[in-house]
Amino acid sequence: MKIVSYLLIALLGFSCTQISDKKVLTLAHGLPISHPVHKGIVVFQKELEKLSEGKLKINIYADGQLGDEREVLELLQIGSVAMTKVSAATIANFVPEYSVLGIPYVFRDKEHCFNVLEGDVGNELLEKGAERWLKGLCFYDAGSRSFYTSKKQIKTAKDVDGLKIRVMNDPTAIKMVSALGGSPTPMSYGELYTALQQGVVDGAENNAPSFVTSRHFEICKYYTLDGHTFVPDILMISTKFLEKLSEQEKEWVYKAAKISAQAQKKFWEDSVIESLEILKNAGVEIYSPNKEDFAKKTATVLSSFSSPVMKDYIQRIQNTK
Repeated sequence: MKIVSYLLIALLGFSCTQISDKKVLTLAHGLPISHPVHKGIVVFQKELEKLSEGKLKINIYADGQLGDEREVLELLQIGSVAMTKVSAATIANFVPEYSVLGIPYVFRDKEHCFNVLEGDVGNELLEKGAERWLKGLCFYDAGSRSFYTSKKQIKTAKDVDGLKIRVMNDPTAIKMVSALGGSPTPMSYGELYTALQQGVVDGAENNAPSFVTSRHFEICKYYTLDGHTFVPDILMISTKFLEKLSEQEKEWVYKAAKISAQAQKKFWEDSVIESLEILKNAGVEIYSPNKEDFAKKTATVLSSFSSPVMKDYIQRIQNTK
């Protein structure tokens, strides 16, 4: 995949191409164009062109055309791609502070989550990657992640015992599944359908729209809405590209990102309703468990964040209304 990515980059040119008085940015991500996060990115594209009166344009390469999340982040770091959408779980491998957002049950509900993300804690995190050439512009709603399985319904925390669950390559997600007695299996999202089909893993965890767009529901007929995490997506820009923009151009980028984040929330809300209906019609059994049971069994994950910096973040998140 990396060879293909770099060949494409070579064909596309640099992350920002100067055409007369216009600049064209390359934005790459791994989601299908039907996904509500992609729709939010399209709003960003249109708003940026509108605000800049066509001086800043974006070319979007969706569906993993330029590589997976980690590969594209590396392309941002060297300045070959200007922007991407990345999960907070993936960026935590580059910027460890983001891992606080993946602690199971650290957020009480979606309202609490976005009060944190759009407040001081969220703003601080968006700046944290700058020393690694990665700056966050805004958070996109990626819903709450829940378990889906092929063999049996998970009704209690004990039911995870012994199951092989695909997780993102994220230490916190690995700790969570281990705490529940399961076998966490990190693997690429693109490999997951075949892994489920062949029984390499017994299930995975994700939000409803992704469960639908991935078509994993064709194999996994059990969905347990335990909502263990609210791991957001982040619209990210390479600082190597950002430094080439004027102050006015930066303001256009920041404003377009903020507008797109609010629009994307609505796309997400509509998509969740539609996705749950699709799952029901496809014969998926949807179950809402007692979350306290899961929270108690994964409490060790929260306590493992023992550094002063992470403990401070956790306290501030818990104190946010």
